[in-house]
Amino acid sequence: MIVYIRERLGMKLFLSYLGVILIAVVILALSTNFALPTAFNRHLGQMEQLMGSAVTGEGGMMGPAGRGQGLGRGQGQPGLGQGVAYDLYLNFKASFSEALTLAGIAAALAAVVVSLIFSRRVVAPVRAMMRASRRIADGQYRERVEHSGPDELGQLADSFNQMAEKLEQVESMRRQLIGDVSHELRTPLTAIKGSMEGLVDGVLPATAETFEQIYQEADRLSRLVNDLQELSRVESGSFDLDLHPISVDDLTKTTVRRLAHQFESKGVILETDLNDDLPVVSADEDRLGQVMLNLVGNALQYTPSGGRVVIRAARQGNEARIDIQDTGVGIPAEHLPHLFDRFYRVDKSRSRGAGGGSGIGLTIARHIIEAHGGRIWVESRGAGSGSTFSFTLPIDKA
Repeated sequence: MIVYIRERLGMKLFLSYLGVILIAVVILALSTNFALPTAFNRHLGQMEQLMGSAVTGEGGMMGPAGRGQGLGRGQGQPGLGQGVAYDLYLNFKASFSEALTLAGIAAALAAVVVSLIFSRRVVAPVRAMMRASRRIADGQYRERVEHSGPDELGQLADSFNQMAEKLEQVESMRRQLIGDVSHELRTPLTAIKGSMEGLVDGVLPATAETFEQIYQEADRLSRLVNDLQELSRVESGSFDLDLHPISVDDLTKTTVRRLAHQFESKGVILETDLNDDLPVVSADEDRLGQVMLNLVGNALQYTPSGGRVVIRAARQGNEARIDIQDTGVGIPAEHLPHLFDRFYRVDKSRSRGAGGGSGIGLTIARHIIEAHGGRIWVESRGAGSGSTFSFTLPIDKA
């Protein structure tokens, strides 16, 4: 029985209603037990005064032996008199107890009806969410529950549906991740295998150019594996930040020096627009350098020859803000919210080798910036309008 009650929310609600009613009945019975004799005597005295000697006679209603004795006033017990007043009191008390018992039974029945009505409204959505959660646990991520109103249960249903939607997205991303990783690994492995077979069969000449192609594919494969390892570390938070004061001006200039040759080779102009009062931030120089190289490198990758990339840095309140603006291909508005998701690509048809990227770098950049207590986002007016990647870092107060 106890196990049944523990497993049934409706029974718990019913018992809670019944418990409230029983407590109220007990309190009512105890309080009336103390108050009833005194109240009865008071009202009886008032009735005697109104009825006068015509009713009470010489000895009063309580009779000669009971005059002045009545019920023990304020004591909750009958007095010594055993006359008409005492009989009247006993009958009144019996009738009151009977009425109180009937009221308690009626209240208990009402509790049953009310608990059935309300428990259904409470338990039904909970049971629906329980069934839906079991189906989601079995892999049916499209499962949803019906909205039950604006109350807490309705809000719980909304939260449940949001959770189910997030789980469905995570599952979709997991499947996409497996497909993307398989594709990214297959491409260089296929190229390496084909080249080696060509060398073994004598189809390809054993020249420096052939070995250079094999090396490039192996290096590409190595970079992908390193990216995956780095992504795993930053998403799990298992990396440490070596924080120390860093000049935003020095960070920007270092990035420009490291990428200047690549910009020059592609024919893209790289400029800087730095304020004079750039602050010092407390950050991990290597990690921030990784973010800058990733963002500026992406700008170079998606900006055609003859385009322009501008790195801007300025103080914004208690933060330092850095913008990387390009005149490249731009990003459609529907892709902006997902650009920092892992393995998300705007153009699904573009492979990593074709310059499409895999989205790992942007995901890593987001986790690094957020680990520093900053924010990162992207803005674009659409395809062909270029884009601007921005992030902020808290200013070092030391």
